Amino acid sequence: MRRRELVLLLGCAMMTARMLRAQQKTMPVIGFLSTTSPGRNATNVAAFRQGLSDTGYVEGKNVAIEYRWAEGSHDRLPALAADLVGRNVDVIIAMGGTYSVLAAKNATSTIPIVFLGSPGRGRLRRKSRSARRQGDRRRHVLA
Repeated sequence: MRRRELVLLLGCAMMTARMLRAQQKTMPVIGFLSTTSPGRNATNVAAFRQGLSDTGYVEGKNVAIEYRWAEGSHDRLPALAADLVGRNVDVIIAMGGTYSVLAAKNATSTIPIVFLGSPGRGRLRRKSRSARRQGDRRRHVLA
């Protein structure tokens, strides 16, 4: 009987340790969504990595980056954005204009989206609570 109790106790301890490791996120994950291919964006990605490095984040050491490339096919962007959301990234970097920003925005309402470049503010403008009159100016928030 003692042998069974020992095996049961060891099994429970191993399962508890495994569950705790599964719940802990070891490093933040950035989702990178682009309308183009890696080759065309090599200098931009290098600058992005350098900017992260300047602030203390080094890819593979204390931050992970999940890259998704549409390779010029805008039809692929919604699926790529949904894949990033499914991987529970902490933030989505949308690069390549309005299409990537809208795909990311349609895929999630909880993950922050940062866009690089100009997404064409006129296309993103929506009449909602996020657009409020402030004198002669309007404030537009991509939520």
